[in-house]
Amino acid sequence: MAEPIQNRSIRVIFSALFLVLLLAALDQTIVSTALPTIVGEFGGLTHLSWVVTSYLLSSTVVTPLYGKFGDLYGRKIVLQVAILVFLVGSALCGLAQSMTQLIIFRGLQGIGGGGLIVITLAMTGDLVSPRERGKYQGLFGAAFGLATIVGPLLGGFFVDNLSWRWIFYINIPTGLLALAVIAATLPSQPGRRQHTVDYLGASLLTIALTTVILVTSLGGTSFPWNSPFIFAMGAAAIISTFAFVAVEARAREPILSLSLFHNSTFVLTSAIGLIVGLALFGSVTYLPIYLQVVKGESPTASGLQLMPMMLGMLVTSVVSGRMITRWGRYKLFPVVGTALMTIGLLLMSRISIDMNVWQTSADALVLGFGMGMVMQVLVLAVQNAVSFEQLGVATSGTTLFRSIGGALGVAAFGAIFAHGLEAQLSAVLPPGTAFPVAATQESVQALPPEIRIIYATAIVAALRPVFLIASAVAALSFLLTLGLREIPLRGMGAAEGLGESFAMPRDATSIEELERIVTTLLAHEHRWRLYADLAQRAELDLPAPELWMLARLSERTPRTAQSLSDDLQVPLASLTGPLNSLCQRHIAQRDAAGNLQLTPGGNLMRDRMLLARRKGLEDLMARWEPEKHPEVLALINRMADSLMRDLPAPRHFH
Repeated sequence: MAEPIQNRSIRVIFSALFLVLLLAALDQTIVSTALPTIVGEFGGLTHLSWVVTSYLLSSTVVTPLYGKFGDLYGRKIVLQVAILVFLVGSALCGLAQSMTQLIIFRGLQGIGGGGLIVITLAMTGDLVSPRERGKYQGLFGAAFGLATIVGPLLGGFFVDNLSWRWIFYINIPTGLLALAVIAATLPSQPGRRQHTVDYLGASLLTIALTTVILVTSLGGTSFPWNSPFIFAMGAAAIISTFAFVAVEARAREPILSLSLFHNSTFVLTSAIGLIVGLALFGSVTYLPIYLQVVKGESPTASGLQLMPMMLGMLVTSVVSGRMITRWGRYKLFPVVGTALMTIGLLLMSRISIDMNVWQTSADALVLGFGMGMVMQVLVLAVQNAVSFEQLGVATSGTTLFRSIGGALGVAAFGAIFAHGLEAQLSAVLPPGTAFPVAATQESVQALPPEIRIIYATAIVAALRPVFLIASAVAALSFLLTLGLREIPLRGMGAAEGLGESFAMPRDATSIEELERIVTTLLAHEHRWRLYADLAQRAELDLPAPELWMLARLSERTPRTAQSLSDDLQVPLASLTGPLNSLCQRHIAQRDAAGNLQLTPGGNLMRDRMLLARRKGLEDLMARWEPEKHPEVLALINRMADSLMRDLPAPRHFH
């Protein structure tokens, strides 16, 4: 880990990183309420899913590569490149003149967006000590929570008051500010490890996912199922999938390690995660169509009516995380969560022209409650079920499947909706009847009353199968959760929050992932409990202020009490009592000039404190058998030293 930077610089840097993370998180949700308006300008209602899918697809595939690029070339330059690509993509999206252009530019934006989250999270470990890292991880989690709540609402506000293009333009000044701060304040850090980058695997995964999405979204609508194009795409999907499996089996550092599929917990959590991603992005994408086109709600109002679902996710994510931390058991939550998801999607399938919009919001709230109880638990379960060697790839693999689920889900739902809408309209409208190629409130209101009712009824009829099929898939995930093995958490009781639920796939080594888990656990450590545990483990009969001063004196050459006060930024009056007590116990001593230093006995006590801190870390990491892994023992030693240097001042000094 890099040496910590000055506190003021840290605050400035993390303000910029927070902005970067907020941009990336908002871009996953802000587009949803603007989709009907975008389609209203460009047409192509049957292909609106691609506006979401192209971003999810490109960001999913490139994210595992960004972690390796950061290690090879340094995180600063890689983050700057990712921000620039994201901003260029955002500007081009705002300038797009057709649906095709917008879809292509969203893919470019996703290539940049895929690196924003993974590099920002990785930088936390480079810049701050383990003790402080938990605090910043909490702030980043808040960025995701904020984005899920305000994203749809903000998107609707821009559409109503400015233009849908501003959901992309707003990224530019914010991103440029973050880029300038990072360029000016963040030190350049050399790459830490060499990697073999799995370019071939990433390319084959991209081809496989893209061709599957093309088949599902274009088959039966733009092209007949028996057309040469669909056959070609289907063949390409099959060939690239088998080729991907073959390449991953031989790759030195595969994007997806095939050995993970021997672990039943990984298989189940990946399948459940894929379904959760499908349900989340599918519902967020298609609910605004119903609310705006059928119910006549404004984009802002439709964003407001999506908020219950997001709030439901936020509440149950936080509550379930805390309950898991307290109980040490997790299986109940995905079981109940997937059941609620199934019920919520079934309730949403009842949509009709006459249904009250607040009933739809209440149904979405049930869905949100369910998703919040599932998302963060999946990563926790797989981390608890794999060996240390597989910790990094298992975590990345689980979150990768969730992102793939989002991309495939939006495309599949889009195909179901498009096919259903075309079938409904063809069945009830005479040949040659003009109906809008776009679905907006204005275009529908401009139709003759009898055609307007037919059109709105067709949209409702096309959306019902979307939610019905989604509920069937959610029911399958409920059955899968029943098969999860609940392995006792054994020292890793802190569940992740909503921020981790939405995070893109990480590409971390097992040692980096283990350090992140332990940092999360340490963030839950109360000061009074920390000092009581430290005194007990070290067998030292010293109160917290004396323990803290003992650690501080051991780091410094002989100093006067006043210079210690200035250095530690603690009032001299607060230091006098603990220093006098240490001197009276012959743990510290003063020379004739008033300089303080530890006695030989004091140094031994300090060593006992360090050993106690190390033993505490060994207990936290016991699940992964540190004694069998030299790199884990090295991590324990490094973190113990860092945690002693960063021991929080007792409340006595505040």
